[in-house]
Amino acid sequence: MRPVSNPPNPWASAHVEWLEAPPAAELEIHEEEARSILAENDSPDVGFRWSLNPYRGCFHACAYCYARPSHQYLGFGAGTDFDRKLVVKVNAPQLLRERFGKPSWEGELIAFSGDTDCYQPLEASYGLTRRCLEICAEFQNPVGVITKSAVIRRDVDVLAALARRARVRVMLSIPFARDDLARALEPGASAPSRRFDTLRLLTDAGVPTGVAIAPVIPGLNDPDIPELLERAHAAGARRAFLILLRLPGEVLPVFRERIASALDPARVRKIEHAVRELRGGGGRMNDSRFGARFRGQGPRWQAIEALFELHCRRLGLAQGEALGDVAAPTTFARPTRQLALF
Repeated sequence: MRPVSNPPNPWASAHVEWLEAPPAAELEIHEEEARSILAENDSPDVGFRWSLNPYRGCFHACAYCYARPSHQYLGFGAGTDFDRKLVVKVNAPQLLRERFGKPSWEGELIAFSGDTDCYQPLEASYGLTRRCLEICAEFQNPVGVITKSAVIRRDVDVLAALARRARVRVMLSIPFARDDLARALEPGASAPSRRFDTLRLLTDAGVPTGVAIAPVIPGLNDPDIPELLERAHAAGARRAFLILLRLPGEVLPVFRERIASALDPARVRKIEHAVRELRGGGGRMNDSRFGARFRGQGPRWQAIEALFELHCRRLGLAQGEALGDVAAPTTFARPTRQLALF
């Protein structure tokens, strides 16, 4: 990965090209007092209405992250700025408690990490996700979590309490079977081997778990699907879903640069050809339409889905992206004075 590499920001009036070698991309932490903490989603492609993200940007630096363009609204770039200029919503727990106290809140499921990972390394210091989860446990509010990080191991106690008092499901995103390949494309995330260990730890604590093969990168990790499902099942996962690689305009150059540095040119050409094939041909590398963003087209995608479905049935894994049953009656309850001591 180059020290600095950001696609041009369409929201800026100009961008800069370095004439000499760029300086090192240093980590910058920006703290903010957010105005709200729950984002409302109306996309038919996601199975939840409300999401909570304590952090903007993500140290995991995944080459394929579709959240990268959102960083440009802050005046930052979608490349290494997204990885190293991180924003912390320091008042997240306070805002969540205030929202739960309003009569309008009806106790719907909250998805943690609807955008950037709520358990990226900053969480080890700030503890915002843990404090928000503690509030959810206090109010018995249903929760779904998706992460690539073993930092979640620290919060097994509060997640187990949520499982007992409300509803919770944790999905570990594990798209690669090999630690070295994962390190090339998601260098700041925990190694896949540690993520499988984390699945087992959560499962043993009574927390319902699943695995997300997210994203499927055709020509690279689609052959790993049976192994990933097998290892996840062995670690206690009982649900699985997969989504196709998304490459919005500002993500595509980041992804191309990373795979070019990690793989041989023939493999890179194979991947790009396969992505175009799954996007319907015609040279397209992405499809932004609702209903098509996370799924491919044509025989190759049908074969990938069939492989996934076959092994899910063999292992007894439920299929689908659900972080929880949004149609189930809520367990939400505002605490009495005694329950508030939890």
